[in-house]
Amino acid sequence: MKIHGGAKHANDKKKILIVDDSELNRSLLSDMLAGEFDIMEAENGMDAVVMLQEHELEISLMLLDIVMPQMDGFEVLAMMNKKGWIKNIPVIMISAETSSSYIDRAYDLGAVDYISRPFDERTVKHRVTSNYMLSVKQREMAEMLSTQVYEHERDNRLMVEILSHIVEFRNGESGLHILHVSTFTEMILKHLLTITDKYPLTPAEIKTICNASALHDIGKMSVPEAILNKPGRLTREEFEIMKNHAADGEKLLKDLPYRRNEMLIKISCEICRWHHERYDGSGYPDGLKGDDIPISAQVVALADVYDALTSKRVYKDSFTHEKAVQMIQNGECGAFNPLLLKCLDDIKDKLEKELHEVSPEHKMEQSLQVNVEQMLKSSGSDLSDRTIRLLEHERMKYRFYAQLSHEVLFEYFSSPEMIKLSEWSAEYLGLPEKIINPRESDFGTRVFSKVDFNRLMTRMAETTPENPIVEEKYLLNIRGQNKWNKVIVQTLWSDDENPKFDGALGKLVDVNNETEEMQQLEQLADHDALTGLLNHQAAKRKISKLLSDAGDKKYALLFFDLDNLKVANDVHGHLFGDTLLKTIADRMKNNTRASDVCARMGGDEYIIFMQYNGDPEPQVKRIFNCLTKPLDGFDVSISMGIALAEHFCGDYDALFHMADQAAYAVKYSGKNSYKYYNQLVGVSDKTEA
Repeated sequence: MKIHGGAKHANDKKKILIVDDSELNRSLLSDMLAGEFDIMEAENGMDAVVMLQEHELEISLMLLDIVMPQMDGFEVLAMMNKKGWIKNIPVIMISAETSSSYIDRAYDLGAVDYISRPFDERTVKHRVTSNYMLSVKQREMAEMLSTQVYEHERDNRLMVEILSHIVEFRNGESGLHILHVSTFTEMILKHLLTITDKYPLTPAEIKTICNASALHDIGKMSVPEAILNKPGRLTREEFEIMKNHAADGEKLLKDLPYRRNEMLIKISCEICRWHHERYDGSGYPDGLKGDDIPISAQVVALADVYDALTSKRVYKDSFTHEKAVQMIQNGECGAFNPLLLKCLDDIKDKLEKELHEVSPEHKMEQSLQVNVEQMLKSSGSDLSDRTIRLLEHERMKYRFYAQLSHEVLFEYFSSPEMIKLSEWSAEYLGLPEKIINPRESDFGTRVFSKVDFNRLMTRMAETTPENPIVEEKYLLNIRGQNKWNKVIVQTLWSDDENPKFDGALGKLVDVNNETEEMQQLEQLADHDALTGLLNHQAAKRKISKLLSDAGDKKYALLFFDLDNLKVANDVHGHLFGDTLLKTIADRMKNNTRASDVCARMGGDEYIIFMQYNGDPEPQVKRIFNCLTKPLDGFDVSISMGIALAEHFCGDYDALFHMADQAAYAVKYSGKNSYKYYNQLVGVSDKTEA
């Protein structure tokens, strides 16, 4: 595999992946296209799939040969269809094969064009550019359509929210009631699918039921307010009037002049009319029994009762979560479907946490996202939420990896089966970073025993999107030594209607080194990731302690920033800018003592806290001169302010403020020099470089 660019700046061009087992063919195509595109190369289909896995968001178009070792072009196209990559990455076939069967098969698998060898430069450039521009326009139109659908659905959802909140406001109930009922309904229905196939609901149907649940009490608009908000017990006559709200809600929805046959309206009618029915036939208005009550109404009835119990009303105080669950399980609120009661018992701990943490805004965004995806799919569009999904995947990886320090980290891909080790992990284990067919590799047979690795694969396949974590202990061979390790894996799932197992993120934790791991994490938390210096908070703690124990010792605080970091970034690029920041840090470490404190505050700002005897000037001047040496022909310029701790009783914030004021004076008077702060007469020159 190879990645390289042409003459223009890499950020100005899009990437093309050329896949061909002939180096000569790759070179010819690269020479033709390098002026307009950044070129990535793969010498066989398997390498191409690996690069697609890693660079999906970056690749704008692929040139793909047919006849190749390991995995041919047709197999690559089949994999791209399976993974959904073909929807977003146009593929132009390049081959000496000109038979119609080859060409037809390529088009059937999703290729957008077919170029025969030998290559004509003008033809290649024209077809590549045309197909690239076409894909750009298609993506722009897809973005526009997605935005329009989202806005339309958002407006519709907002109207439902407003209408339901009007009902709740008139009823004197909490504005969170409809949110809690929707959240409870979704959790129960999803869990129900895991314990029985009696109610074959699709994810789309579950989402519609959750949306419709917001209208369950809309019939209360017809109930007099005096009855709705009566503090005491209702009389028999008042209760009969109250009971009418179930049928009134159904009638209100059925009387809508338009779109009465929409699935949302139909399910809303079911819920409005029957959410007060009970499984034993004791409910109202129709006395339905068992599964004559639609499952949508059964679940909303349970959700409604639970939230009523745990919420304060004008006629009652709230019950605790535990008490509410107990009352429902004991039948004190009427009879419910035994399967739903089992679901409630299974998720009761998770339910309490979810209802405390969920917010109306987050819930609405979740609902909108799912609804938009369903609408786009039902319209026949090939749109997908690829960018959001991949960003979420990267966020999960970052959160997972950010908690770790020098552990063996790996990413598992299920199709094609592959493991990718982190750079440190690969070096530590003496294995390549990318491991194809891991069950037969050293990772699956030497680090793990083959039996243990197959067991881990089985455990991963048995997880669900709701419960994706696997934790097990294995005796592993780590660098020739057998050590017990805890293996922690989080599985990843596709966002299809029926989610499929896609892969996993994992780590190996030496169970004997948990204390060491915590120390490493604490060490990482105190240090700047780029330069390795202390961060500001850690430095402040350390300096404050030194000041409090100073006694007769004299200290100086040097605060400075780079005058020309922006120039470095703009002229030489951000990589050079990062190199400059790290070089300054290295110069600080090399020109101070172990007892001194060096820190990066963030951006281009640094501090040095050092002890001195007599006059600090020689030390300060030496440090300043070392810091401002040119770097690869680039003139390094800094503005430094110095505050001496001998001038006041040691307080870090006051000392830092003095140094900051002195540095500001340097900026104001011309930069690339240093000044001391004199407490008695303000800021004055001590010396200039």
